[in-house]
Amino acid sequence: MKQMLLSFLTIIALAVPGAFAQSKLDLQPNDTLHAVLEHQVGKPVELRMKSGEKMGGKLEKVTDRLVHLSQLTDADFYDAAVEIDSIAAVVVRVRSN
Repeated sequence: MKQMLLSFLTIIALAVPGAFAQSKLDLQPNDTLHAVLEHQVGKPVELRMKSGEKMGGKLEKVTDRLVHLSQLTDADFYDAAVEIDSIAAVVVRVRSN
C-alpha cells in the first residue's frame, strides 16, 4: 500500500504543470507521507485530500499529526491546519514549461 502511494505521489508530481519549479521530488525506499511533507517545508504545495478536495498553499510546518499551510490558494489571508491522516497525495512543482 505504501509503495503504491509513493508511486502515485511521484506520478502526480510529474504530471502537474506549474509556474515555478522546485527541487526534484526525491523519494527514498523508506519514505512516508510525513517524510515527503517534511522535505517540502517552506515551499508551495497542493494537498489532495482523501475526500477529493484540493488545498494549496505554502507548507509552513509539519508535526506528527498536522500540517500547517499558509497563504492558501485563493485565500491569501488565511492559514489552515490539516490532519495528515486525511491527505492522499502531495503535489509539488518540479519544473517549469
